[in-house]
Order: sequence, then C-alpha cells, then structure tokens
Amino acid sequence: MKRIALIGNPNVGKSTIFNSLTGMHQHTGNWPGKTVASAKGTFNYKNNSYELIDLPGTYSLVASSEEETVSRDYILSNNYDLVVVVCDALCLERNLNLVFQIKEITNNIIVVVNLINEAKKKKIELNLERLEKELNIKVIGTEARNNIGIDKLKEEIACFKLKEELDKKEKYKIIKDESFILEANNKIIEIIKNIVSDKNKHKTNKLDKILTNKYTAIPIMFILIMFIFWLTIIGANYPSKMLFAFFAKSEGYINKFLIYINIPNWLNGLLMDGIYKTLTWVIAVMLPPMAIFFPLFTLLEDLGILPRVAFNLDKGFNKCNACGKQALCMMMGFGCNAAGVVGTRIIDSKRERLIAIITNSLIPCNGRFPTLIAIISMFLVGTNTSFFTVFYLSLIILLAVIMTFMVSYLLSKTLLKGYPSSFILELPPYRKPQFLKIIIRSIFDKTLHVLGRSIIVTIPIGIIIWLSSNINIGSESILTIINNFFDPVGKFIGLDGVILVAFILGFPANEIVLPIVLMSYLKLNSLTDYNSLLEFKSILVNNNWTTLTAINMLILVLFHFPCATTCLTIKKETNSTKWMLVSIIVPLIVGIVLCIINKIIFLVF
Repeated sequence: MKRIALIGNPNVGKSTIFNSLTGMHQHTGNWPGKTVASAKGTFNYKNNSYELIDLPGTYSLVASSEEETVSRDYILSNNYDLVVVVCDALCLERNLNLVFQIKEITNNIIVVVNLINEAKKKKIELNLERLEKELNIKVIGTEARNNIGIDKLKEEIACFKLKEELDKKEKYKIIKDESFILEANNKIIEIIKNIVSDKNKHKTNKLDKILTNKYTAIPIMFILIMFIFWLTIIGANYPSKMLFAFFAKSEGYINKFLIYINIPNWLNGLLMDGIYKTLTWVIAVMLPPMAIFFPLFTLLEDLGILPRVAFNLDKGFNKCNACGKQALCMMMGFGCNAAGVVGTRIIDSKRERLIAIITNSLIPCNGRFPTLIAIISMFLVGTNTSFFTVFYLSLIILLAVIMTFMVSYLLSKTLLKGYPSSFILELPPYRKPQFLKIIIRSIFDKTLHVLGRSIIVTIPIGIIIWLSSNINIGSESILTIINNFFDPVGKFIGLDGVILVAFILGFPANEIVLPIVLMSYLKLNSLTDYNSLLEFKSILVNNNWTTLTAINMLILVLFHFPCATTCLTIKKETNSTKWMLVSIIVPLIVGIVLCIINKIIFLVF
C-alpha cells in the first residue's frame, strides 16, 4: 500500500480533498504525544490501495507551532511515498512558499490547485499548464467540494513514478537559509505575474479598507455583534417555547406511566421533579440559541469576516502581551466556552494559550444569554423593547471583551510573564458560503456535541437539587439552610444567599441558575417556570431585589467560574488540575471585585 502525505496551508480545502478521496474509509485521532488531531484514510484505484495522511495545516516547514512541527517532522520522515500539496486558487502566491520548501526536500510531489471554479467566478484566471512548466511538477486543478478534478488526481497518483531521494533532513537545512528564502520569493513573484490574472482584486481591497480600517472596523464589528445576538434571541424564543410545551405535555404521559407501574412516590419525584425537569430545562433553553448561533458563527468564518475580526483585535492582544489568535478563541466562547478552550490549540505559545484558556470564560456563552436577557428586560428596559435589550446585551459583551484584555494583561505580568509571539494572520478571500453544509456541520460538530456533554453533567445536579429541596432538617429544607448560610456573604457583595447557591448548583449548566432562584424564593420542591417576566419581577422585588441586585446579578452571570463541561475541557487540554483551578478562581475574583465596587458606587451616589 502506497502512503500519501496531504499537506497545505490552512483553509485551502485540504480536508475536502481528503474526504473526496477516502469517503467513509477514514479515522481520526491524535498524533503520538500531541493534542494535534490527525486523520488517516484509505482508497482503492485500479486495483491499487493507498493510505492518505491528512497533515495539519501549515504555512511553512520552518515550524513555529505544534501543528507545523507535526507537519514538518512527517515531511522529513521516510514514512510516505508521495506528497500532495494543496493550494488555493484564490491566493496562490501565499501557497507557493510551501510548495518551494517541499520541492526542495522531496522529488515525489504533486501540486493540487483547489477552488478553480470559485476563482473563475471571482474573475481570477490561472494558467496551470505554465505553472506546471515553471515548477517542473505535475499540477492538477480541482474544485473538491463539487468532485471536479478528483478522478484526474487519482489517475496521476496511480501513474506517478517514484524517484530516488537523498536524506531529507540534510535537505531541510537549505530551506532555512536566507539566500534560499530570497530566491524562492523572487521566483514566486515572477511566476504569479506570468500565470495569474486577477480582475476583481480591487473590490476585495476596497472591502478590506472598510472592515480593517482603524476607524470603521470596531463600530462595524459592534453592529455585527448586535445583529447576530438579535437574530439569536428572536430566533431562539419560539423554538424554546415549543420545547417547553412539548416537555410539559410529555411529563404528563411519563407520570401516568410511572404511576401505572406503581413506582414509589420518592423515586417518581426524583426522576420527574429532579432529573427530568432539570434536564428538559437545559435542553429547551440551551438548544435553540446554540442551533442558531453556531451556524451564524460558521457563516462568518466561511464568508471570511471572522479572520478580519481577529485582525482588528490583534493589536489589543499584542499590547496585553497575549496572542492575536486569542480573538478567534474568544469569539468561539460566545457559543460555548468549552469550544473556545479547545479552539486555543491554534495558539503556538504555551504561555499565550494558557492566557486564552483562563480568560475564555470571561466571555458569556449562549447558556448565560437567557439569564442576562431576562434581567435586562425586567430591570433595565421593560419587557417589549427587544432593540434596547440587544443594545444593553451588546454593551455587556463589550465589557466582557474589555475585561478579557485587562485580565490577559495582568496574567502576562504575573502568573504568565512573557512577550507576545509573532504569527501569520491570514485574511482569506471573501467566499460565498455553503449554507446546507454550514448548518449540518454546526449542528452535528458543535451544537449536539456540546449539548450532549452538558446533559451528562446536568443529570447529577438534578438529583442534588431535588434531594436538597425535599429533605428537611428540622422545619427547614437543606436548600434553605444552605441559602441562609451563604446569605451574609451574598449581602456583602450586593446579592443574597439564594443567588450564590443558585450559581453553585448551576455549575453543570448556567441555564438553571434563574429557575433555582425562583424555586428557592417560592420554597418549592422542584424547578418551575414563570408565566411572565412581570410576574417573575414581582417575585424578585418581593424578595428584596433592587436595581443594585439586578446589576450585580448581571456582573456575576458575566464573571464567575466556568461550567462543569468547560472545567473538564480545561483539565483535558492543559493536563493540569492547577490551571483548571486558576481558570475557576480568576473569573470569580473578577466578578466579586466588580460587584463590591458597584455596591460602593450605589452607596456613595
């Protein structure tokens, strides 16, 4: 079986080519001793079998990150017969640097120029025959997502005659030499002049001048964030209500069945009032906004807007002695902090990656949005002013971003001292997104994955909530006793014991914090919904809530310990209990300090 290494810059369609060649005959895992994902697959063609290794995306073999190190080491090994280098037809100049480096190391190479149809749509004309002569390497044009050129690639792989080679590690020394770099750059400039004609480049440049301009970029970003959250809030409202109604109706049928099989009352209460209500609440509140936000996030990525957001925030993170790539992880945190933590793998420096991990939970995930929206609506703007609700929510998110910068700076001066590293920030071309693939990928890769992990950690807390509210010591339930114990601490920071205990019990899922608050105030034995925000506000006011309480509640929702799923992810990604604890303590300190400051301001003014 011949072994083929598939390599290329990030975002060139390499994985699409891998999927087209291997189909379902593939598996994923991690490289030995690395957190970097690997993918291998097999395919047959003309009675021959081939193994395809999808290497991590890399801009250069002169490695500066864990991903690039994996790709470099594999190219320098003797574990393959052929290298297929995938390039992007929309930005060929940037991709050719890697081609020249690999060409210097191995003679067994095929170049694939992907997205040729998309290039035509953007009026980019390529002379691939001339490119083949210039490089003296077989060049094949493909549009992998439409399966164009894949058969031709298979044919070329089958016909390729392997050449004898010298020691690859000795060759590697050449590509780090300044004279080689200069010569390669000059060749690339000449080649691009001869083979590429871009009639539409000025339009992209004009758009970039607006979206990356220091005066217009930030306001546009703010408006874009407001629009995305408005869509998420409005869009999630109706499916959430439908899910609540469905679960409420299902509860009746399940209860009848449990009574029919003569299940003990205590077990019925534990299963239905404890596990079922907690679980269904999390699903009904968490699923709709995730199902909307994640596709929108992926849409921005496909359009090419997300990298420009990172570009706009790069200087800010650089001044904080952090990495500009942290902006992308931060954006992912809006959907789910656990996903944001995993996303920090793109950061090369261990120090900068830890900063990004610790600060990611300062960004509110979609699980916190319902609580934020409910409090804003009840105490700041009223119940029927969705525009101002979104506006205030956007201001709160702006505060979260500012605190992310500040805490990143403090960490870089204390626990994680160091200087910011340089990195290549890619501004890919603007592309027409594939809506169906975006929705499918977002639902299965992100939404259901995150929801599944949340459900697993929510079940135990449903049991704890029911037991603590149904078991009495004397005349008071355990939950009431715990609430009273924490009450002095809560009052000290402008809240109360009920709120603090709700956050502690809401550790597995932020969605259940407000229902726990309502249950405790009404001294009920299970989670309950509220009929309207006006009714809920009345209950809160009757339990001594003021504007100070509401604002401090917003602060604590924004800045407190990450949820259980995120904590487990941090433990896995850092392989350290210490950094998981730091990630819990840091945002909690931020929240408590801001609550105290806000209380002092209210007392003074």
